[in-house]
Amino acid sequence: MNITLNNGITMPALGLGVFQSPPEETTAAVQSALSAGYRHIDTAAAYGNEREVGEGIRASGLPRQEVFIETKVWVSDYGYDQTLHAWEKATGKLGVDYLDLFILHQPAPDRFDQVIAAYKALETLLADGRVRAIGVSNFMPHHLEKLLEATDVVPAVNQIELHPYFSQAEVQAANARHGILTQAWSPIGGITFYPGWGEERRNVMEDPTLASIADKHGKSAAQVMLRWHLQEGRSAIPKSTNPARIAQNFDVFGFELDAEDLTAIDALDTGVRNGPDPDVIREDRFSMVIPEA
Repeated sequence: MNITLNNGITMPALGLGVFQSPPEETTAAVQSALSAGYRHIDTAAAYGNEREVGEGIRASGLPRQEVFIETKVWVSDYGYDQTLHAWEKATGKLGVDYLDLFILHQPAPDRFDQVIAAYKALETLLADGRVRAIGVSNFMPHHLEKLLEATDVVPAVNQIELHPYFSQAEVQAANARHGILTQAWSPIGGITFYPGWGEERRNVMEDPTLASIADKHGKSAAQVMLRWHLQEGRSAIPKSTNPARIAQNFDVFGFELDAEDLTAIDALDTGVRNGPDPDVIREDRFSMVIPEA
């Protein structure tokens, strides 16, 4: 299942995410995903596993053009020249000569002039053909408005925390108004266990409403959530390093949720964020240096 982005590029709606995937497990996870039928891999400079993603893609034997590669610029590499160099670092580690989608990882509101400069570098990379599409991650509507006022190319994608307990309707609406695709990170709620963000929260995977819908369709709660994203027009990038779960997460094209199912899942939203707030400055994290190689 492909989604056409606002610049005409097509992207597989479902991808493998590798956030928190240890480098030593990432190559095998990517190989498992590509073997299962995935054709979209999402990584980031800040994940520290771009090199292993590239190794997994090459080990799959698939031609480069058959795999949609998405990665992200980290905050410490924001700025025009710095972001152009971030492309060099990313492609060098991945072992490719172009990226399918290159996005800014955080809105970093304390240095938004650098955010703008970084995005203008993405526009240059797009114009030069070094990337096929550009976008952002974790941008709230007010961040998007500031970005759009200062730049020329509307982001193709905005990747945000999105699962049944936190569906960010206002952000989705703002994305839709501008023709920006909403892409869900933590699409099955795994970010419930985001390190450093408290433990007194419910596990989406254990929700009784989802369990009931899953039982009705003979599927898992994770499969139901991924189907929910796809039927509502979003991209989703579930993460796993377990080959069986990777395959199960891709097996979501042979059933359909009905209107009652979708309404019930939509009603689970708590409005409570489980990951970091994009408006909170995390200086220690933002200053993390991305290695050259």
